[in-house]
Amino acid sequence: MMRSLWSAASGMKGQQKQMDIVAHNLANVNTTGAKAQRAEFQDLLYQTLRAGGAESGDGNMYPTPMQIGLGSRLSATNRIFVQGNVQTTDNPTDLCIQGEGFFQIQMPDGTIGYTRDGSFKIDADRNLVTSDGYPLEPAITFDANATLDTIVISPTGAVSWQDGQGNPGGPLQIDLARFLNPAGLTAVGKNLFIESAASGEPQVNQPGADGTGTLLQSCLEMSSVQIVDEMVNMIVSQRAYESNSKAITTSDSMLEIANGLKR
Repeated sequence: MMRSLWSAASGMKGQQKQMDIVAHNLANVNTTGAKAQRAEFQDLLYQTLRAGGAESGDGNMYPTPMQIGLGSRLSATNRIFVQGNVQTTDNPTDLCIQGEGFFQIQMPDGTIGYTRDGSFKIDADRNLVTSDGYPLEPAITFDANATLDTIVISPTGAVSWQDGQGNPGGPLQIDLARFLNPAGLTAVGKNLFIESAASGEPQVNQPGADGTGTLLQSCLEMSSVQIVDEMVNMIVSQRAYESNSKAITTSDSMLEIANGLKR
């Protein structure tokens, strides 16, 4: 009887974590370049009451084992890197990656971060930076007299512009990084990831080369979170939580009945 109490309790804990993930996904439904997360669960240990193939008498064997499971646990949170919808912005410094790849960002501590968020701005030093002021790597620096409406960024990452007199500037090059296992990247907030042992080392290429995606100027990749899917996940999680709580109250009632046999 006590097994059912602890098994149901583990199920309730797991559904609480599932709701945390669903809430996080819904909170980022309008976050540029955000990717939905998915909870993955595993069953826990089993108590083996009888092994499969044990003798049943008269030289016969039991064809199946007799095992009782002890609940479940959250085993992983998997980020699904699928292409989000493309939104046109008419801002020449907004970029969208079509296909695989990440923008490389110079972090304040000198390390390289990676992002799908292409909502770039031009800072006071004429550098192309993120919303938090982190520059692209390698740096994209415009001339002091470059005009914003003449900036052209090609699908292969070549950056050019003109000054007020029509003189050309550039070209500079935006490179993208690919990972063998992007789901293994570590999220650090601000739409940024850092590499890990699970993700492997980045493969840096020009956009469009060796399977790397291409760039779209004046566009942004929107969140890949699907509200309908998250609402369904929320309903399933709520019903599973209710079912596990019902299992606890039922087990408690059965224990109460057993305790009341002797008066």
